[in-house]
Amino acid sequence: MNREYYSKLIFEHSRPGRQGFSLPKVTAKDTLDKALPPHLRRQKALDLPEVDEPTVVRHYTNSSNNNFGVDTGFYPLGSCTMKYNPKINDEIAADPVISRLHPLQPVCTTQGALEIYYTLQRALSEIGGMAEFTVNPFAGAHGELTGLMVIHAYHDSRADWARTKVIVPDSAHGTNPASAAVCGYQIVEVKSLPDGTVDVEDLKTKLGPDIAAMMMTNPNTVGMFEKHIPEIAKLVHDCGGLMYYDGANLNPMLGVCRPGDMGFDVMHINLHKTFSTPHGGGGPGSGPIGVRTGLEQFLPNPHVVKIDDGKYDVRFFDSALGRVSSWLGNFAVEMRALAYIMSLGSEGLMKVGPLSTLNANYIMQQLRDLYLLPIEGPCKHEFVFDGLKDKSTGVTTLNVAKRLLDFGFHAPTIYFPLLFHESLMIEPTETETRETLDRFIAVMRQIAKEAAEQPELVKSAPHNTPISHPDDTEAALHPVVTWKELS
Repeated sequence: MNREYYSKLIFEHSRPGRQGFSLPKVTAKDTLDKALPPHLRRQKALDLPEVDEPTVVRHYTNSSNNNFGVDTGFYPLGSCTMKYNPKINDEIAADPVISRLHPLQPVCTTQGALEIYYTLQRALSEIGGMAEFTVNPFAGAHGELTGLMVIHAYHDSRADWARTKVIVPDSAHGTNPASAAVCGYQIVEVKSLPDGTVDVEDLKTKLGPDIAAMMMTNPNTVGMFEKHIPEIAKLVHDCGGLMYYDGANLNPMLGVCRPGDMGFDVMHINLHKTFSTPHGGGGPGSGPIGVRTGLEQFLPNPHVVKIDDGKYDVRFFDSALGRVSSWLGNFAVEMRALAYIMSLGSEGLMKVGPLSTLNANYIMQQLRDLYLLPIEGPCKHEFVFDGLKDKSTGVTTLNVAKRLLDFGFHAPTIYFPLLFHESLMIEPTETETRETLDRFIAVMRQIAKEAAEQPELVKSAPHNTPISHPDDTEAALHPVVTWKELS
């Protein structure tokens, strides 16, 4: 492939007079001019590229080949669970019987869709150990905000106005404090121990009658299981607060344990992560929330319920906190999630957590001699290296991530969590084979060897991509979003 040719913008292929289309002549131009008010008429011709059809097709086809997705290769993006999405999920979600439904159709004509909603709600309740679920939120952060609104509504219903703070571990996802702040709460940070888990003694100093809730991810952001969760839940409950479970890391828990059984009162699930919807590029997503018994009445409207004659209905309750979405969430993602759950069944779902944990520990053990492991002990679905062990080479985590691109691997999450200076977070998921993991391990070991013997080779990577080393700071501060021909 001629990379110089195919890395150009479509405008750079433009040549005066070339075109790849043929439109019928306008026979009623005067009529069109009269129909369109003068202030809406374009004063000069559109600045469009002039290209022939083969050039257009080749340009966009080759540009698309530069995209990376879980269908094209290993995507070990830590804290994001970029697992493979079975194609049967897409086929079912795209079925015209489903995809052509309209939310405002009469309930009698959408019984199948409502049964899908209801079945998914019940399945998620069983998986999460909760009494009830709503599928209304559109994303994980949207689910977090909705869950916190449920907590707010619960305290308001008891006239407990003093609860104005939410406790968040220092290792939490950034959405946790952000969601709590948007919900009107003050953030109280609790420290982590050297093993990455919550410092219970520090937590005790933060508890009081002003605490509305504590938000936690288990396993936490560094991939370690919070073994003190029963004690933490008891402490928070004893002071009158509720426990919120961030479901971003639910993947390794499937088939092993349930947040509701750990003592959590409210949780959200990222369907697009745990239940397999391709979500690269910022979407699509879905963030259903579940609640324990006693909090169901606060869930947002509308509700899908099963009525006595075996049919389904959409209900609105006065006790609900209101509405958080235009209707019942992202139906296509929810359809994919139910297809995934039903196709795996209980037996298959019980293998997800153990296999994702096995894969993560396998990679960790194979690389720990060359990459710095700041937290010892078995991890769950993901783990964090603090860059290369040999710091004398000057090769950074960013350099390692860029060098991986030369070998056809998407880079893991880098520089998060913020607990370590050179964080390199790896999550293989349960869907990858031993052979794929071994190839990734071999490349990571080769990069470590290159860093020791040819550090400039790694520092100047990637070498096989259309763009190698853009100025990240300049691109963020002064992005160029339009094309202008250089004189």
